[in-house]
Amino acid sequence: MFLGLLILIGLGAVGIHFAATANARKIQAHEDPYPYEVISKEPQGDEVFIEREDGTRIRAVASVDDGAMVVLAHGYGATLISWNILWDRLVDAGYKVIAFDLRGHGKSTIGRDGISSASMASDFKAVLDHFDVRDGVLLSHSTGGFLSCLFQLTYPETVAERLIGGVFAASLLGDVNKGSPQNRLQIPLIKTGLMNRVARSDVYGWSFGASLFGDHPYPAGIKVFTEKFAQQPHKQLIPILEALAKEEYYSRLGEITLPTVVVCGREDKTTPPWHSETMGKNIPNARNVWVDGVGHAINWEAVDVLFEAIESLSKP
Repeated sequence: MFLGLLILIGLGAVGIHFAATANARKIQAHEDPYPYEVISKEPQGDEVFIEREDGTRIRAVASVDDGAMVVLAHGYGATLISWNILWDRLVDAGYKVIAFDLRGHGKSTIGRDGISSASMASDFKAVLDHFDVRDGVLLSHSTGGFLSCLFQLTYPETVAERLIGGVFAASLLGDVNKGSPQNRLQIPLIKTGLMNRVARSDVYGWSFGASLFGDHPYPAGIKVFTEKFAQQPHKQLIPILEALAKEEYYSRLGEITLPTVVVCGREDKTTPPWHSETMGKNIPNARNVWVDGVGHAINWEAVDVLFEAIESLSKP
């Protein structure tokens, strides 16, 4: 009986592997809206490192333009490369664009205060102060939205002085596992380090990357995402994953003062639409924008929608 069970398990594993291989080939055959050479290129501008009191160094890139200001904050496991396509669109339209790597991500380091929602939210203030942002729009994605919300709640004076609008894109403000079987599976794997191996896999990495996209996952986007994800020090970032589960700010949405646009893809499995519905309903001056067929990788799937959201706030 035991031998028979082992055979069944082995056959099941073989079946899963063949299915994953077939899925990878199917995804690789999809057309790329942006070629790998474009979507793998970092935003072009002046690179600076902002020194924090605890020794953290926040890496930021700023365009050379002097137009209306836009600040971009990416999500967990990514870097500021997430904004390369939108960056070019904004620069071409004359915006002054600033993007930064979250604490512990990309080229940003982790200082004595470590990884926490409070320390990472304070980095938002440091970036806005460093660049003397005035009448700016803050666009944040996914976990970046979680941190942007806490920043706005913690530093209302900075918000009033420096920003005229905010965009939450595919964001959440806590309860990361609610309504998301994907997160309940993937977050424990991230904590154990296994998800890095999945991201690097020539077979399973495609399924992982595709899970963040909507109806049309494409090879170049998946490849860049999994490459960057695999480079991040996930074991050091565990505290922010735990904060996403243990902390929530939905009960404080009435305190957000900025005019806000909440953008969400209807096929988002990482931050299911209930997050955005709640934000749009309870932030006093907010509106929802829904995008059919789009998933969590809205930064590479619906660039025009994000651009229009920024335009609506910076040029009302």
